[in-house]
Amino acid sequence: MKIIIDAMGGDNAPQAPVEGAVLAAKNYGCDIILTGDKGQVEAILQGREPQHITVVPTTEVITMEDKPSTAVRQKKDSSMSVGLRMLAAGEADAMISAGSTGALLTGATLVTKRIRGVRRAALGTLLPQKTGKKAMLMDCGANAECTPEFLLQFAFMGSIYMQTQQGVERPRVALVNNGTEEGKGDPLRKETYDLLKQADAQGRIHFVGNLEARDALAGTADVLVCDGFTGNVLLKGIEGTASFLMKEIKNVMTASLSAKLAALILKPGMMVLKEKMDYKSVGGAPLMGISKPVIKAHGSSDAGAICSAVEQTILFSHSGFIRQVEENIPYMTAEAEKE
Repeated sequence: MKIIIDAMGGDNAPQAPVEGAVLAAKNYGCDIILTGDKGQVEAILQGREPQHITVVPTTEVITMEDKPSTAVRQKKDSSMSVGLRMLAAGEADAMISAGSTGALLTGATLVTKRIRGVRRAALGTLLPQKTGKKAMLMDCGANAECTPEFLLQFAFMGSIYMQTQQGVERPRVALVNNGTEEGKGDPLRKETYDLLKQADAQGRIHFVGNLEARDALAGTADVLVCDGFTGNVLLKGIEGTASFLMKEIKNVMTASLSAKLAALILKPGMMVLKEKMDYKSVGGAPLMGISKPVIKAHGSSDAGAICSAVEQTILFSHSGFIRQVEENIPYMTAEAEKE
């Protein structure tokens, strides 16, 4: 398998993407193409015996300050733009970038194209659950403004993902809302509820109703559906709360000698908790609805996170997700649910 990695994307580029590529090539035996500044990339590769790695030189970088809607078009020789064109041309099987989410989504839509019939590509991410399993949050930031049909398609794609990649036989789909009762929410939520309920009645998805944000990690659903604005606020709230709690726990554990002794006893369990809440163990989030595998790695990814993103990319590419979405397109429209 051949995977493109945007070497200039992310807070720790090019060091983290390049080092992560070396780790991944060694661990998984895949061929990796690094797009980026040749001098910087090769300087990091020097002395590392980078087997299965090639470098495609580029002269531009898409930054967080660049306008997402025009960045790929204006910076045609950027590491992200070149990588997307190579993917679209069939020169690789998948692509990973830790760069601008908006630019990657726009570029993937314009260059690599959406699956025919998909209205909007969505950014999905896995959330830890108290059950020990994970749930897919759809959308977590790609589409701030949505229609009920967009959310219906997110529900289908999230459900297919959980089936093909997480092994959930009948994923439970919930609509993120401000209450659990039927009829709650604004017009978008109410109309989406009706579409999801109809899709459930037809046996297309397993809809379990509304879900409040406080239950996002409770394990009562496998797919959490919402617009990208709501999803991003929910995700950042979870990340911020987790970070706050871990720091507060550390402060308590180091406050006195007795607390430090207790910390030694609790350390194994705390390490498990830290790993469960760590985005680096996931690696990245697939852009669902794009015709070829494109994975968005976390902006602050280190080498380990990039390596995890490669593993996730391999699994996603082999899961059959894209093919199953294509097969379900006829059922993923508002008109189909009303028939």
